[in-house]
Amino acid sequence: MSNIVHDFIAAGEARIVDLPAPEPVRDPHVVDRSFGLPRALYGATVGCYLGFVAILGTAFANPEMVLPAAIFALFIIAGFWVPTLWVRLKDNPTAQPTLGDFSLRGVMTHTGRLAPRDATIQVLILPVLLVIWGLAVALIAAIVA
Repeated sequence: MSNIVHDFIAAGEARIVDLPAPEPVRDPHVVDRSFGLPRALYGATVGCYLGFVAILGTAFANPEMVLPAAIFALFIIAGFWVPTLWVRLKDNPTAQPTLGDFSLRGVMTHTGRLAPRDATIQVLILPVLLVIWGLAVALIAAIVA
């Protein structure tokens, strides 16, 4: 898809455009630690991951599985609790958007703004598929047993 620029210039087909407007300068340490997503999405994600662990924990109930299931649950909770603590840090200039703000504005990504529906689908598709997979595995194990 690359062409030699000299050919376009010689043919008179080259366009000259203005530079894009510079982005506002921020302090390098100011970071949006909420990732622009509301608490409801985090809650749904954590619920799906913990639901997966609970489904497999009950489907394959064994006294030896209590400790690994508890460790998985603790890792899931810790993995989402740390970003929650980041948002609540003292002097944090950014706040987590409410569900209303999210439904109006969506979320800004590296490739552009995402509509709320699209962002919700992208955030929840893996956790929901994981719960469905856990239910399928539990159903197969119940049928085979």
